[in-house]
Amino acid sequence: MRRERGRRPKKKVCSFCVDKVTRVDFKEANRLRRYVSERGKMLPRRVSGNCAKHQRQLTVAIKQARVMALLPFTVE
Repeated sequence: MRRERGRRPKKKVCSFCVDKVTRVDFKEANRLRRYVSERGKMLPRRVSGNCAKHQRQLTVAIKQARVMALLPFTVE
């Protein structure tokens, strides 16, 4: 897929910044599920569109949710 000259792809915005979330909570499993692939892997920042601050909080929250059995480690 080649980019047309002069056109830049639309920059993704951080959904946590838009909602003015100060802390990403591991108990919001439905929200965290959006940032985990079908295989159970965390989506990188360039795919999810999150800012660096919220991506770091997101990874910690996903790991905590996995330990608390709110999210699966892998999908069978």
